[in-house]
Amino acid sequence: MSGRRPLRRSAAGAIVAILAAVVLAADQFVKHLTIENLPKEEAVPVLGDFLQLFYIRNSGAAFSLGSEVTWIFTIALTVVAGVIVWKAFGLRSRLWAVVLGALLGGVLGNLTDRLFREPGFGVGHVVDMISMPWMLPAIFNVADIFIVTGMISVALLVVFGLRFDGTRERDHVVVETDEEAEAVAIAERRAEGQDRVDGEPGDDAPSESR
Repeated sequence: MSGRRPLRRSAAGAIVAILAAVVLAADQFVKHLTIENLPKEEAVPVLGDFLQLFYIRNSGAAFSLGSEVTWIFTIALTVVAGVIVWKAFGLRSRLWAVVLGALLGGVLGNLTDRLFREPGFGVGHVVDMISMPWMLPAIFNVADIFIVTGMISVALLVVFGLRFDGTRERDHVVVETDEEAEAVAIAERRAEGQDRVDGEPGDDAPSESR
């Protein structure tokens, strides 16, 4: 079994909601500072070429893919957010609650941009500002960081067999194996008991004449 007792569903849901709200607030705050203080489309070195600030408005996905179909990303983000909220109602795992809360916050951060920023509702451009040109050409934001790390964490939790209810895959295998072994043992004991009954002489057996 897992080392900790599973959470109550209400507690797991609270973790998801609080983390999502914190990530969303942090993402929108950084975007606000970016809009108010950074020049548009001009690199501002922070740690040389290792880390730069570069304010752009992105109508598409990473690497500006799909810039002409912004509404598709809005729908996709809405669906993902809905699925996470739906899954949160059945959670009893701390790790899953933390991961899904962070992931939901990232999704809501970019979805907020899609819904409420220019040029219009549902087709808004996402504010990006973080650039690491030595590692990848894409410019990203705080929400993107939590989305990527959240997706990687989801994959790891699935690989290691952690379930939404707080148990692990191997726990169910052990339980099923133990139940099967117990059933076999009971069947063997019953068979042995029946053999003993069949082997005893009956009360109406004829007595041996002298």
